[in-house]
Amino acid sequence: MNSDMKHFSRSEQLFEEAQRYLPGGVNSPVRAFKAVGGTPLFIKRGQGSRLYDEDGNEFIDYVCSWGPLILGHAQPRVVRAVKKAIERGSSFGCPTKLETTLARMVCEAMPSIKMVRFVNSGTEATMSAIRLARAFTGRNKVVKFAGCYHGHSDGLLAKAGPGMATLGIPSSPGVPAALTSDTLVAPYNNLEAVEQLFKRFAPDITAVIIEPIAGNMGVVLPKPGFLEHLRGLTRQSGALLIFDEVITGFRVAYGGAQSLYNISPDLTCLGKIIGGGFPIGAYGGRRDIMEMVAPLGPVYQAGTLAGNPLAMTAGIETITILKESSAYEELEKKSSLLEKGITGAASKTGIDIQLPRVGSMFTIFFTKDVVTDYETATKADTKLYAKFFHHMLAQGVYLPPSQFEAAFVSSAHTDKDIQATVEATEKAFHSLL
Repeated sequence: MNSDMKHFSRSEQLFEEAQRYLPGGVNSPVRAFKAVGGTPLFIKRGQGSRLYDEDGNEFIDYVCSWGPLILGHAQPRVVRAVKKAIERGSSFGCPTKLETTLARMVCEAMPSIKMVRFVNSGTEATMSAIRLARAFTGRNKVVKFAGCYHGHSDGLLAKAGPGMATLGIPSSPGVPAALTSDTLVAPYNNLEAVEQLFKRFAPDITAVIIEPIAGNMGVVLPKPGFLEHLRGLTRQSGALLIFDEVITGFRVAYGGAQSLYNISPDLTCLGKIIGGGFPIGAYGGRRDIMEMVAPLGPVYQAGTLAGNPLAMTAGIETITILKESSAYEELEKKSSLLEKGITGAASKTGIDIQLPRVGSMFTIFFTKDVVTDYETATKADTKLYAKFFHHMLAQGVYLPPSQFEAAFVSSAHTDKDIQATVEATEKAFHSLL
C-alpha cells in the first residue's frame, strides 16, 4: 500500500467528462460519492485485493464490486475459464448445458430451491419473484421492511412512514402511488409491527420479502427468533416467505443466510456471487411454485441475455472454488481479525462505533447505539463517516462511499492487507479527534 498522499487529477477530469453524458456521471447513484463528498475514483484495473485507478493510485478494496468478488479481482481460474468461454461465443439466445450445471449447483447448495430461473440482475429476480408469488397465491399485498432494498422495481420502492407499520409510500418520483399501494412496510426486527399488518391484511398478503441479513442500510443482523417468527406467520396465513439473498447468497455461508439460520423460504432471490463478477440474478424455490413460470406455466418472464454463457461460466468456476476450498474458514479468520483490529482501534482512541458483521460482510457505523433497524441506522453520524472514508482513502484503503452500505472481505485479502487496514484505521480515528 502506498503511504504517500493520493492524487486524483485524472479521475477529476474523467468525472467532469462523464457528467456530460451520464446522469451524475455514473451508472449507479452510490458511485458518485454524494454521501461522502469528493470525486469518485475511476478504476483502471483490479487484481486480487487491490484496485488501481486512472491516476495510478493503489487501494486495498473492501467494496469488491459491492459483494460479487468473494475471490478477489481477476481470480486466475475464473479468468482462464471465461477466456475459453468467450472464444466459443458471448451469447446464443439458446439453451446451453452451462445453465443446467449452475442451476444444479445452486439447488444443491440451497435445498429450499428445487428449480431456478436465471435473469440479469437482482432487481429482475425480486420483481419476478413477487409476480410469481401473486400468481401462486392469488393475492396482491407484499410486506417489506424499511431499509431493506430489493432493487428498483416500482412496487418495491416504498418507504416507511411514522408509526409501527405503514402502507407503502413511493420513495422515488416517477413511481405512481397506485404501484406501491399494495406494499406494506414494517420496521426490521419488529415482530409487533409485522403481526399488526397480518391481523389487518392477512387474507390479502401474498408474501413477506426480506433480506435475512440486511445489507442495504448497512449490515443489520436479525434478532433471535425474528426470521423464525416470519416463517411461522407466513405458513399460518398462506403467504409466501421470500428471502432476498442477492448479497448474502454464497457470501455469509455456502448455503446462504438460510443455512445459517436453518430456515427454508418458499422463494429465494440470488445474484452477485453466482455470476462471478458478471451481471446476473436468479430466483428459485419450491417446485410447485416455480412450475408456474413460463413456458411451463402462465407467469411470463423472459430475458434475451438470461443464462449468458460468460456469466454462467464465471459463476460455475467461482462456486466450484468455494466448494472445493476452505474459503469460508479463511474468510471468517480474516474478517474476525479485521473486526477486532478496528474495534480495538476505536476503543483505544475513544471513537464510538458499532461494527456488525456476519462472515465476510460488515459495516462500520459511527454511533454508540446498537443498530437494529433503519431508524437506529440513520442515527449514525454520516458526516463523521465521510471524514473517516476520506482519511482511509488517502491511506490507500477503499471502503464503501456511504455509511449505509456493506463492506466485504475477499479470499484475496492477506494478513498483511488486514494489518495495513487496521493501522490506517487507527490513524484515521486519531485524525477524527
